[in-house]
Amino acid sequence: MSRAARLDLRSFQQELATRLASKTAAQVESSRLGIAAGDKRWLVRLADAGEVVAVPPIVAVPLTKPWFLGLANIRGNLHSVIDFPAFLGGPRVGAGSLARLILLAARGGADSIGIVVERVLGLRNLAQFTADDAAVPVASWQVASFRDADGCVWHEIDLALLARDPAFLQVSA
Repeated sequence: MSRAARLDLRSFQQELATRLASKTAAQVESSRLGIAAGDKRWLVRLADAGEVVAVPPIVAVPLTKPWFLGLANIRGNLHSVIDFPAFLGGPRVGAGSLARLILLAARGGADSIGIVVERVLGLRNLAQFTADDAAVPVASWQVASFRDADGCVWHEIDLALLARDPAFLQVSA
C-alpha cells in the first residue's frame, strides 16, 4: 500500500471517528432523565445526574428543615439527602418502592448531594417535545419547559443551579 493511500485511509478513519463521536455527543446532549416529583414531571440533563440509586438508609439530622432528610452513606461517602417534592412544598416522599435517589454529578459544587424523587420515568429525547414558553418557572434553576405528545408539561432542571440556590442550601430550621 502506498504512503498516499495510507494517509487517505488514516484521514478517513479520523473523520469517521470524529463524526461518530459528535453524533454520540449530540444524542447524549438531547437526552434527558425524566423524573416525577410532586405533581410535576421534570427533566434532568444526563451530565447533571451522576447516578440513580435506590434510597438507602438515611440518618436524620436534628434542627433541619423537613425536606432535608439527612445523611446517607453511599459506598463510603456521605451525601446530603433532600426530599425534592417536599422542597417544592409538597408532601414528603419517604423511601417508597418507586422512590429513587439521584446523586448530583460533581460539577459546580454539587458533589455529595442527592435528591429523592417519587420515581424515575426513564430517558426522554428533547426532539419528542415542543418548547412551552407559557409555563411559569418555579425558580431560577428551572431552565426550560416542554410539552410532550400527550400535552403533559415537563420542566427542565439545572441541578448545578439548584445546588447553588440559597433556599436549597439553607437546611437549618
